[in-house]
Amino acid sequence: MRVGIVAQKDNARAADLASDIHDAVSAEVVLDSATAAAIGLDGIPVDEMDTCDLVVSIGGDGTFLFAARGARDTPIMGVNLGEVGFLNATSPGESVETVRGVVAAYEDGSMDVLTMPRVQATGEGWTLPPSLNEVVVMGGQRGHGNGVDLEVRVDGARYADGRADGVLVSTPTGSTAYNLSEGGPLVHPSADALVVTGMCAAGRMPPLVVDTERAVTVGVGGASEAVVVGDGRLTREIEPPAEVTIRRADTPLRIAGPDLDFFAALGKLD
Repeated sequence: MRVGIVAQKDNARAADLASDIHDAVSAEVVLDSATAAAIGLDGIPVDEMDTCDLVVSIGGDGTFLFAARGARDTPIMGVNLGEVGFLNATSPGESVETVRGVVAAYEDGSMDVLTMPRVQATGEGWTLPPSLNEVVVMGGQRGHGNGVDLEVRVDGARYADGRADGVLVSTPTGSTAYNLSEGGPLVHPSADALVVTGMCAAGRMPPLVVDTERAVTVGVGGASEAVVVGDGRLTREIEPPAEVTIRRADTPLRIAGPDLDFFAALGKLD
């Protein structure tokens, strides 16, 4: 078995935990390049973490998203050094024993894996990598006098149109993040759903929940520039008029380790 570790960059505590797990686990362990360099070892790029059988993320939600992009369909578990930590279900003090337990479960064929959807945006001649939390289609700038003209369709049927800063399509995982800050609803991770949320819409564009088999198409106009952003990092500039289609990605997120406690994580949002 091969275990990959991605630790929060420039975080001494994360590097120490990575070193502890590296030394304690009875499996081949590889670290991401930055973490490995911090503790004097050789490592691999994060985008090669899909060569592992398990990936361990040590840090906050941002580190988890970063590690998940490299892990692709490899199961990932999170050690929480952040605040909310819904996806990072393991505390630092339990991290070594928890990883040992997951490794043992993998080796005897009893490892449980929770599957959660990702979303992916496509346009004319381009496709963004899958996003775990959300895809946002928005104008180049937000605020009064900015924004874009939007037409939102679900499986080709018009849902809403009008002027807005943008529109956001999130997974249940992402419902507690950007979606919530824009007035979208919380969605339990067990729900097979996507959430469509307008961002500062001038007209009527209430949040909409659809099942993950639906394709959400966003037509963009009325501005000189617009962008498509996945998980706050993956960005594609588009030139209106343009059309962006957002649907469930073929590659889901696979989570190993302790059960996720959605409601405990919500208590940390205040």
